[in-house]
Amino acid sequence: MVGGAAAADAVARARRMPSLRVGLHLTLSDDWPVLPAKALPDLVVKTGAAAGRLRGDLATLGLAIATRASVRRQVEAEIRAQFEAYQATGLALDHVNAHRHYHLHPTILSAILAIGADFGARALRTPIEPLADLRRVEPTPRPPVALLTAPWAAAMRRRVRARGWLAADRVFGLAWSGHMTEPRLAGLIAALPPGVTEIYTHPATTAGFVGAAEGYAYGDELAALLSPRCRAAVFKNAAAVGGYADINPA
Repeated sequence: MVGGAAAADAVARARRMPSLRVGLHLTLSDDWPVLPAKALPDLVVKTGAAAGRLRGDLATLGLAIATRASVRRQVEAEIRAQFEAYQATGLALDHVNAHRHYHLHPTILSAILAIGADFGARALRTPIEPLADLRRVEPTPRPPVALLTAPWAAAMRRRVRARGWLAADRVFGLAWSGHMTEPRLAGLIAALPPGVTEIYTHPATTAGFVGAAEGYAYGDELAALLSPRCRAAVFKNAAAVGGYADINPA
C-alpha cells in the first residue's frame, strides 16, 4: 500500500531482505491516495475527519466507475500513480493485487492489466478458493462473499492468463480472512494439491493501528507464520516456497 502511513518503513525492511518477493497492493478504497485529493474528486471522502481519504462504499463507487468516464479517468490516474510510486522504491515488482479484492471489478482489472504492463507487472492475484480444499482442513460453510466473487474471479483468471500474466491455481485467505490460525495454515500446507497455491494472511503484532479490521486476529496470523508446525508442514510436503518470480523466473 504505497500510500499508507507505514509504506516507507515497509520499503526499508524489504530492502534489507533482498530475497523477499514484494508486490503492489493497489488501494482504491479505505486508505490515502497517492495523488492529491483534488485530482480525485469522485474517489475520496469530501468532509469530516476522513476528508481526502479514499471512499469505502465499494458498490456505489463501482457503479460510478462502470458508468462514468470521468470517474474511470481518476481511477486510471491513481492506479498509474501507485505503480509509479512502487517503481520509485527500486524494489522488484513480484505481483499485484488490490485492497478488498477490488480488482474483481472488470473495469479496474482492465486498467491494471493495461497500466501494469508499462511497469513490468506479470502476476496478479485471482481469488479462486476451492471449498473442498478448505473442508479437508476443517468443516467450513461457503462464505456468502464467495458466492458473489467466484464467477468474477474465474473470469478474471481467464483474462489474466490470456494476457500472458501469471495467476495461481488457487488462493487461500478469503474464507478465513483475519483468522488464518496455525491449525488452518498448517492444515492447508499439509494438504496442498499439485500446482501453484497462494496463501495470504494479515500478520501484525497488535490490532491497535489505523485501518485495522474489526475482529481480525492479527497476532494469531503472525504466530501462524512463525510456527514450527507450519514450517514442518512445508518440509514434509516438499513444497517450494517463494513468490511469482520463482514460478517462471525472468
